[in-house]
Amino acid sequence: MGNVAATDCTACGMISKARKPFSNIRARGIVSTCILAIILAVVSALSSDAQETGRAAAILESGSSEQKRDTLMQLRLQADEVSSRLAVKALSDPDELVRATAIGAIGKLPASEVSALLVPLMNDKAEFIRREAAFALGEARSVEAVAELSNVVRRDRAPIVRAAAAAALGKIGSESGLVALTTVFKKRPGSGNEYLRRVAAHSIGEIAERVRFGAGTPGLTQTTPTNFLPLKYKQPLANIYSKPPLPAFSEALRLLLKAAIDRRETADTRREIAFALGSIGDPSALGFLTANTSNSDIYLAEICREALLKIRSVK
Repeated sequence: MGNVAATDCTACGMISKARKPFSNIRARGIVSTCILAIILAVVSALSSDAQETGRAAAILESGSSEQKRDTLMQLRLQADEVSSRLAVKALSDPDELVRATAIGAIGKLPASEVSALLVPLMNDKAEFIRREAAFALGEARSVEAVAELSNVVRRDRAPIVRAAAAAALGKIGSESGLVALTTVFKKRPGSGNEYLRRVAAHSIGEIAERVRFGAGTPGLTQTTPTNFLPLKYKQPLANIYSKPPLPAFSEALRLLLKAAIDRRETADTRREIAFALGSIGDPSALGFLTANTSNSDIYLAEICREALLKIRSVK
């Protein structure tokens, strides 16, 4: 009996060992099948992407204006460089609306390329195209476009295009744009340039904030005003993050202080001037800002309170 039991155990062991190679083979087969499935899925996806790309290119080449606009909107939503490059061809489309839609679809290209593509459109005969190109250059932070945008602020025949260029200079944040923005305030208010003056003041403030505080500084939102919380809940920015007042802003400061007390300025412009004065950070603005912290215009009062947080204390 003992020999039989021993024989049975030996047989079980041999059977178990014999099964292991088959288990390994089965496992390797499953892994291979999974890898093959992944490869096939990737190939299928790439093939599908290639088909979609080809279809989009064909529509932009010979589709109707409506089809082109729909395709460009889809490319914009995909928000990748490949889609942006597909949209480039439509920038020269004869249809104004197609060109405008294409401008919004190339935003994922490098800023230098966006500048090279859109600066020529600042001379487009359509006012709508010039405006959209200016906004897009600002969104792309295209430093290379500052000179052209500055020319547009000074010379474009359409006030809305000049304002769009002024807004773009603020978003780009280069001190090179200050001259054109400052020039806006050398003309009298009330001559149809109210919106341009408001935008120019805000852009001067945006540039000053980037220069003095740097990008990503806590508490900076570049809005006017940020909120209406009590001051104890707001973070003082002066003396912590900021550089001192900058010489490059001296002319802008002089003209803004003059405009701040000009009764011909609109309420909106005065608010943006207060924002810019705080961003520049010169103590010479303390008088105007302090005097207006209790202004009946609650927005101006709040902006002045926030502006004071950005000016270094006078000792």
